[in-house]
Amino acid sequence: MLYFDNPIKTTYIVTIVVSLLLVSFIVFVIVTYNRRQLLNLKEKQLQQAEYENQLLQKELEKQKSIEKERERISHDMHDDLGAGISALKLQAEFLKQKAEDEDLQNDINELLKTSEEMNLSMREMLWSLNSGNDTLGNFIDYAVQYADGFLKRTKIKLWTESIDVITETPISTELRRNLFLCLKEAVNNAYKHSQADTLKISFFQNKNVFLMNIKDNGKGILEEHAEGNGLRNMKRRMQEQEGECRMITSESGTHLIFKILLYI
Repeated sequence: MLYFDNPIKTTYIVTIVVSLLLVSFIVFVIVTYNRRQLLNLKEKQLQQAEYENQLLQKELEKQKSIEKERERISHDMHDDLGAGISALKLQAEFLKQKAEDEDLQNDINELLKTSEEMNLSMREMLWSLNSGNDTLGNFIDYAVQYADGFLKRTKIKLWTESIDVITETPISTELRRNLFLCLKEAVNNAYKHSQADTLKISFFQNKNVFLMNIKDNGKGILEEHAEGNGLRNMKRRMQEQEGECRMITSESGTHLIFKILLYI
């Protein structure tokens, strides 16, 4: 009986050992496979990160190149076109002093007016091209400066306020220019049509939401004129920037609300 049991016991032990070795081998294969898969995944992630970093570097170089070209154009405009307009204005003033004919003096006055408008337009273009102005603080400062300069010769008194605005918040050149053109249109409309004596411009920021409110105390806008070209253009500009433009008008005045999202 002992002779018969020993082979069975031996076979049993051998079977267990072989099974353990097989299980150990399978576990080793699985662990090795998973480790290789993990290494391959990490390698792919590193390659993807390197590729994305290269794309980012190329995009940064492209942006730097664009900004450099914008600065070059800005300087050229200031030096060449600005000097030309100033010379034209000076020559017109010199001719006006010599002119005796009233009609000729009127024509020269128109020329002076045109040169001043060209000079103003050039300054606006230079401001929009300068990437150093791509912050909310610079936009607000320029907007207030423009509105104050535009209205100082009118009966309209300007009030401005900034609430919770982080002046260093970045803003794209395109968005900055479109916001300014909307403000320019709104101020011009208030002067031409509102018969107001007060205009208030308010700037608000709440995290990544920026609001620009322009409100006058004029006669309001008639319903048939509520959707004129000016308002349509302002709405279009805001829609192109994924923002919105709303107008509230009544007998106590017109209130324009511009709302945009900032990507910060």
